[in-house]
Amino acid sequence: MNFREYFESLRTGDYQIDNFKDFVKHTGFKYTVPSIHVAGTNGKGSTSNYLASIYKEFGLKVGLFTSPFLWKENEMISINGDFISDEEFEKLIKENEKNIKKYDLSAFEVQTLICFQYFMNQKCDIAIIECGMGGEYDATNIFTAILSVITSIEIEHTSQLGRSISEIAYHKAGIINKRVPVVCGDLNDEAMGVINEVALSLDSKVIKKVDPTLPTLTKDGFKFSYLTFKDVQIQSKAFYSVIDACIALEVITALRKEYPVSDEQVLNGLKNVYMDCRMDFIAENPLILVDGAHNPEGINKLKMSLEGIDFGTGIRVVFACFKDKNMQSMLGTLGEVVDEITLTTFDNPRARQLEDYFLFADDYKYMDNPLDVVQYYKENYPNDVILITGSLAFAAYMKNLLKGNK
Repeated sequence: MNFREYFESLRTGDYQIDNFKDFVKHTGFKYTVPSIHVAGTNGKGSTSNYLASIYKEFGLKVGLFTSPFLWKENEMISINGDFISDEEFEKLIKENEKNIKKYDLSAFEVQTLICFQYFMNQKCDIAIIECGMGGEYDATNIFTAILSVITSIEIEHTSQLGRSISEIAYHKAGIINKRVPVVCGDLNDEAMGVINEVALSLDSKVIKKVDPTLPTLTKDGFKFSYLTFKDVQIQSKAFYSVIDACIALEVITALRKEYPVSDEQVLNGLKNVYMDCRMDFIAENPLILVDGAHNPEGINKLKMSLEGIDFGTGIRVVFACFKDKNMQSMLGTLGEVVDEITLTTFDNPRARQLEDYFLFADDYKYMDNPLDVVQYYKENYPNDVILITGSLAFAAYMKNLLKGNK
């Protein structure tokens, strides 16, 4: 089965779970694996991967559901780091084919259903479930979590989630369950006010991440301490990954009575995580860096990470993003720390093409082929850093082309 073509044939684009809830109600479907539910504008994927790695180190059979995928749909669904096989994926789709059509389930609803069934069939001990978008009406929001996580809240998906921080926060807060704790990352006062209000109404404890102690960038990634955890080491050279790891540590601490993970297991779990396309150094001479920052908050976090590294040379950017992203804000923030930005496109129906860049034509160079941009920088600025960013899909696409390893 061609999974890409299959999912593209299903309903996409709306933000409601009425059809999925009808399916759940009339079929009696119930998801029963103890699960942590993760929402947020940025940081969901890294936080989820850190949690999955720690609980695997603890000896549990851990399901992980994340989106979007980088290269293949199977990446969304994994157990202890192993992706669901093509055969199992196809088998579960075919088993549900009648109901998929009857209830007109969307692509993400089908992916969520397959994930939930797979984790139950495989008898996972625990699972980390990442929201696709928002929270309240997300397809994943059909179970009671053992703990909820909201990593960050910024303006995004305004046509579905609203145009203010408070509106978006209410959607994210939709994953908070009655008398179930919620761990929050660095939220501004407006977002935090909404989370506190919703949590209070549900008698749910709010746990806030605090600042790490002495975060230090080493050749092997960041080292820091947090709460009682000393000398924490992560592979990432991005400061935003430190924040994501701290959120994961708050979750581990909150659930330690039920899952008594040792400090050694926590440290090993964090150290074992490698995140593709997040401050990902893929080549030297020249240094090529790919990062999947795809919205203003992500670009701002990328900027902070770049400022924390003394490259000793210039930074040249290869930039492509989706049509629905706030490109003006993203480019403005990048422009504060880089020397040149060249706009481009890539093979994705959502990617901006030349005509979508017309407002920026006077300020930025445009080249159709991103590989030509990389070659241009290599020839003209052989000692400078080449940064590829603007979209997680674009980062993965370029890493694939430049590394040839997927």
